[in-house]
Amino acid sequence: MCGRFTLTADPSLLRDEFEIANEFETQYTHRYNIAPSQNILSIINDGHVNRAGYLRWGLIPSWAKDSKIGYKLINARAETLAEKASFKHAYKKRRCMVIADSFYEWKKVHKNKVPMRIKLVNHDVFAMAGLWERWHSQEGNIIYSCTIVTTSPNLFMKDIHDRMPVILTKDAQDVWLNPSIEDPTILNTVLHPFPAHEMEAYEVSTEVNSPKNDSPALITPVV
Repeated sequence: MCGRFTLTADPSLLRDEFEIANEFETQYTHRYNIAPSQNILSIINDGHVNRAGYLRWGLIPSWAKDSKIGYKLINARAETLAEKASFKHAYKKRRCMVIADSFYEWKKVHKNKVPMRIKLVNHDVFAMAGLWERWHSQEGNIIYSCTIVTTSPNLFMKDIHDRMPVILTKDAQDVWLNPSIEDPTILNTVLHPFPAHEMEAYEVSTEVNSPKNDSPALITPVV
């Protein structure tokens, strides 16, 4: 599962790193405890360029009768994307990347759950595979929502949690965002665990347990 993450990078870095063509900076703020149901920075490709915008975290399928289903669909298992009714159409037609510079997981230590911040060794921002949907309410409102794709843990993550988000390499990003690719056999090739040796983690304060807390103190290592 991936249920919390951070994004604190400079927006100009994000623009360069992900070749974003449109303006997104006016809505951008540093976030230290991003949680489900919040709007999160995501990237799609419109067939020509990469475009950034905000999607509500928690996928609402187009056929859903109630938007509350999104609270249950914050993650999508990579192994069953092509089969599950909630995800299979978006898997072919509406893929996105969710941008982060770390994510949190809670490691079981004896009877306690210890919050850990997981990031890349090189401190880079990264793209998590996602799916997005457009949902119309009976009142005529439109909600754009998304989910983060997860996979089995690599050797590093296995000690912390039994799932991890799909972190896309540069080559995988090009495949995942390409709207002309709809073949699951091709898409499945990029949905694998990120290399274990490129990741690191450290314990952080239990203040991160509450989504009401969102400050730089949350990413300070516990010593």
